[in-house]
Amino acid sequence: MDLNQYQIVLVNLDPTIGSEIKKTRPCVIISPDEMNKYLRIIVVAPMTTKSRKYPTRIEVKHDRKIGWIVIDQIRTIEKQRIIKILGRLSMPEINEIKSIIRETFVD
Repeated sequence: MDLNQYQIVLVNLDPTIGSEIKKTRPCVIISPDEMNKYLRIIVVAPMTTKSRKYPTRIEVKHDRKIGWIVIDQIRTIEKQRIIKILGRLSMPEINEIKSIIRETFVD
């Protein structure tokens, strides 16, 4: 399975602890392609349909549903947690995720 940055993948996030997002759910791959190709781990941001406007949440439409990419719950996972590839973010969504990551972790 070729995994690329900004793909939406279905991931089994369990087991989790406390307030971590749980269950099997879509996640966006945010690690760069070099890392995705050569390491057994990738970095993802989970998606949820239960959220509200928040500076670290990006609203997206996927699978005819409104959801949010949860930048404040970024996780490193083993590739074996990935069940299947669901799709890819659009260019406007990619630009927004880059901007929110920069704002949250860099600037």
